[in-house]
Amino acid sequence: MIISASRRTDIPALYPEWFVNRLKAGEVLVPNPYNRKKVSRILLSPDTVDCIVFWTKNPEPMLPFLKEIDDMDYDYYFQMTITDYEDDIEENLPDMAASMATFLLMSERLGKERIDWRFDPILLTKKYTIAYHLEKFELMCEWLHHATTRCIISFVDSGRESPYLELEREEMVELAKGLSDIARRYQLPLYTCAEKIDLSKYGIMHGSCIDKEKIHQLIGYKLDLKKDTGQRRECRCVESIDIGMYDTCIHGCKYCYANSGLESAKKKNQQHDAKSPLLIGHLKGDEVITDREVKSSRDNQISLFDLPEMYSSF
Repeated sequence: MIISASRRTDIPALYPEWFVNRLKAGEVLVPNPYNRKKVSRILLSPDTVDCIVFWTKNPEPMLPFLKEIDDMDYDYYFQMTITDYEDDIEENLPDMAASMATFLLMSERLGKERIDWRFDPILLTKKYTIAYHLEKFELMCEWLHHATTRCIISFVDSGRESPYLELEREEMVELAKGLSDIARRYQLPLYTCAEKIDLSKYGIMHGSCIDKEKIHQLIGYKLDLKKDTGQRRECRCVESIDIGMYDTCIHGCKYCYANSGLESAKKKNQQHDAKSPLLIGHLKGDEVITDREVKSSRDNQISLFDLPEMYSSF
């Protein structure tokens, strides 16, 4: 089982103590996003959780808790988003320089294999032009290329009343060429996240953020996992269980798909109790709690390539 923490909110930045308390308690309650009365109980233990994938724009608040997670023998890695936007788009986040400093600190603490850099979503305005993005991306590559093994990009979507238009194909291609040239100079592999467009001719491959092969390398054994059918068609991530809740992130990013509005998120954030089994609030007594079936996804099938040399020689 892979735990996603979380596509729906920034747990490392906003709710790190709660997350560690859930690991200690051995379970977490997650309401259905569309019906709060339907609640899943997810049992947590190192025997069933193969890996935890953290999604964050500011992992610094998580730093004091990493030793506890390590001591409980959980495997994990971080996806950290660092963009070149200012507070007109990302209202309540550290600036680019501070974010890069945190990234370097995390890489030193965890190793570069356990922190991926996300440069996404890429959007265009009169201020944030293609030339602007390429200039800032080169600056960031100069600082970050030795502290990670890959960079993941995506282009802004116009869904859920987004104020930003989707990029034209020509704009994506121009950006791809420029980003690829820069990344190649720093020997930093580039991947796209859930994009239809094929940019492989520019050295940018389709990627998967919850990546079975990456996790295999980190944890030391193969996983029997399929594509996550709950994600967009273009998403190549393998299946996972997300323990976050929508409308609970107070970063205030204007492009965010996980919030209906900042004020709503702030109200829910104020109901947070780090000791509660729920991310927000407490059970009201009218919920139906269902135990979700959980188990390790370890692949116990043995292939000819896994056999010791003494047997494979016959």
